[in-house]
Amino acid sequence: MPFTTYIVRCSDGTLYTGYSRDLQKRLAQHNAGLGAVYTRGRRPVCLVYAEAFPTQREAMQRECRLKKWSRAKKEALIAGRKPPQDPAP
Repeated sequence: MPFTTYIVRCSDGTLYTGYSRDLQKRLAQHNAGLGAVYTRGRRPVCLVYAEAFPTQREAMQRECRLKKWSRAKKEALIAGRKPPQDPAP
């Protein structure tokens, strides 16, 4: 069974990024208040992006990269556009 890196949109419009081996079960957990602390007070959540990987390591690495992205970059990914470059520090 593949691992999935995903992005959900919370009821307040914020985005949450995670990974899971069973995406449907994880979404049900988020919406039941049993998922991440961040999503508990922001239910319901709606899946807006998912990407499958053959290993847990690859899914976790992708999650880590996505969590560092700006909101604009994540929104472009969700919309299917090429994400903009973040400005250099």
